[in-house]
Amino acid sequence: MADEKKIGAYLCKGCGLGDRLDISALKVVAEREGKAAIVREHDFLCDASGVAMIQADIDTQGVNRVAIAACSRRAKTEAFGFANVAVSRANLREGVIWVRPDTDENRETTQEMATDYVRMACVEAKFMNPPDANKAATYNRQLLVVGGGVSGLTSAIEAARAGYNVTIVEKGAELGGIAAQLYRQVPEHSPYSDPQDTGVAELINAVSNHKNITVHTRSSIAETDGAPGRFVVQIAAESGTSETKTFGAILQATGFTAHDISHLPVYGYKTSPDIITQFELEQLTKAAGGDIIKRPSDGKQVASVAFVQCAGQRSEQEGHLSYCSGHCCSTSIKQAMYFKNANPAIDTNIIYTDLRTPGAGGEDFYRSGQHKGVTFTKGQVTSVKAEGGGVSVKFKDLILNEDTEEKVDLVVLANGMVPNSGLNIDDPTSAEKPKSASILNLTYRQGRDLPQLKYGFNDSHFICFPYETRRTGIYAAGPVRRPMDIAQTKEDATGATLKAIQAIENAALGRAAHPRSGDLSFPSFKKEGCTQCKRCTVECPFGAIDEDAQRFPVFNESRCRRCGTCMGACPVRVISFENYSVDSVGQQIKNIDIPEEFDEKPRILMLACENDAYPALDMAAMNRQEYSAFVRVIPVRCLGSVNLIWITDALNSGFDGVMMMGCKKGDNYQCHFVKGSELAHMRMSKVDDTLKTLSLETERVVTHEIAITDIHRLPQLINEMASTILRIGMSPLKF
Repeated sequence: MADEKKIGAYLCKGCGLGDRLDISALKVVAEREGKAAIVREHDFLCDASGVAMIQADIDTQGVNRVAIAACSRRAKTEAFGFANVAVSRANLREGVIWVRPDTDENRETTQEMATDYVRMACVEAKFMNPPDANKAATYNRQLLVVGGGVSGLTSAIEAARAGYNVTIVEKGAELGGIAAQLYRQVPEHSPYSDPQDTGVAELINAVSNHKNITVHTRSSIAETDGAPGRFVVQIAAESGTSETKTFGAILQATGFTAHDISHLPVYGYKTSPDIITQFELEQLTKAAGGDIIKRPSDGKQVASVAFVQCAGQRSEQEGHLSYCSGHCCSTSIKQAMYFKNANPAIDTNIIYTDLRTPGAGGEDFYRSGQHKGVTFTKGQVTSVKAEGGGVSVKFKDLILNEDTEEKVDLVVLANGMVPNSGLNIDDPTSAEKPKSASILNLTYRQGRDLPQLKYGFNDSHFICFPYETRRTGIYAAGPVRRPMDIAQTKEDATGATLKAIQAIENAALGRAAHPRSGDLSFPSFKKEGCTQCKRCTVECPFGAIDEDAQRFPVFNESRCRRCGTCMGACPVRVISFENYSVDSVGQQIKNIDIPEEFDEKPRILMLACENDAYPALDMAAMNRQEYSAFVRVIPVRCLGSVNLIWITDALNSGFDGVMMMGCKKGDNYQCHFVKGSELAHMRMSKVDDTLKTLSLETERVVTHEIAITDIHRLPQLINEMASTILRIGMSPLKF
């Protein structure tokens, strides 16, 4: 039969495997217990001759399932990337010989580990199928950029120069955003000594004259539907007309709004025209054309000015921003130079608590300010008031530890930025806001806009996947993603554009974008078994699942990140992937040998997230960190993909303990799939009831948050679990 499964098992003797393990015995295991039709060993399986040997069996012997017993599945991925076959890996190097000392005492248990992993790899291969690309995949080289500021303009010109067609939608009458209204910007190039032209006019000109770019001003997004490769977007003009276009990817670059601090009396804003914000000073300077700036109140030339940093920022007080806006200190130095360059005699004092000048030239720019005579005072401002024809600034000098007061002609407040990110799906009041508050007007069941972090910035995986939001194919760039200055904004927009292009190309091939880039699999389900519980649609972190008229799930494969959270959520286990399923993992668990109780060899199952925990295990092995020979590790795509049936089956079959190792969750999450680890912890909170039903101790199932850097902590946790099992005793459910 053409679809008959034929397993080829290949055992490597290189990297010390042949010295530490009985490869001949493992070969017998693969033949008899793994049911492999072809079993071969090789001195170095990853070299050209080893790879050629496997490929020859695929081409001439009909092998369509490959089980490789060698190094970690994270190693030699290109060498073992065989097309149109399912490939499983038995980790004998990092997972066995590198974590077990080479002693006579350990030889038996080390061989037992290898035996289990070979058997597991063979059965995993049996229950895997090589996935095919979705035939409904579409190729659309159109990129939608929402926002016409520096980030949006940069994104558009970068994509257009790469050969993609771009549509910019800008709600204002002109392009350029806030940056177009600035007099100068912080320098981006050496020698970083003086403010430089913003370059916005040239950027606008380049965008306006590029044949691949279409611009819609005075326009907004009325509705966004579809998925990567086929986003259907309705663009509404202020005039009342609209048009519908299809895009391959979307980039949100909607910038920020200056923080309103008029409700904070300590700064006296709005009580005097001589107490202004940084942006208002830019307007004054631009109007003066670089000449000496005059006071708004009486037109008098400014002779002294105080810059108050962190005005309503970096504070947990009500009405303040708890974060740093990133650009403010450099902006104040730039603005102090406006005065010094016009007249070196003008007194300029920057009052700060912590001075931050990010970027390659930040320190040089700060030094240049010092050389020009700008004064820097470390102090905490307590009061800003109009007084006696000027402005009084009271502050505590943090160097001298004394209260002081300064009277100046003008005060400039660094009031920070608030992202223009749309409705917050985690904010219950968002639904009550007018529709115009939404930016993308998504038709996703999870909400009309991109999810946000606790400070309101559009969520993107800040550690591993910047720009990439929870809505696949929709990217965030610039100050809507995190606080940043113009130079950082340009870099950010360029990076986001490259990711958007990648999404366009992956969608055309039916492949996952990230983090499983290139994965052709996508979820399917058995309709006859579905109970329409909606758990898969509700728990999917990426809005990849909708419902049809009969309330059955509908999978949008190009939105899908292939995390398997839907598979873990399904109580009736009808959701699966061709190369990852309840069976492909469940059968591995069932094929681990469980010694009898009197053997005093406990078995601990570890389900390890492939993104943080499994790499940490590999790095622990590289550092020769020893851990218990009684643990058996199965990598999972995400802890969110773990189905409770795996835990129940493991306990019922006699496992003495189960460890769940996932990424960190919460506001500072490190989960590559955002909510997977959090959902797993919620599900595992219900396992205690199962344990009690089975009359088992609750200590037998544990869940840990693991960072990829936990290369010393992870082996300790494994050894602690082994000690716990020895303390509470073997499972009474051993056969």
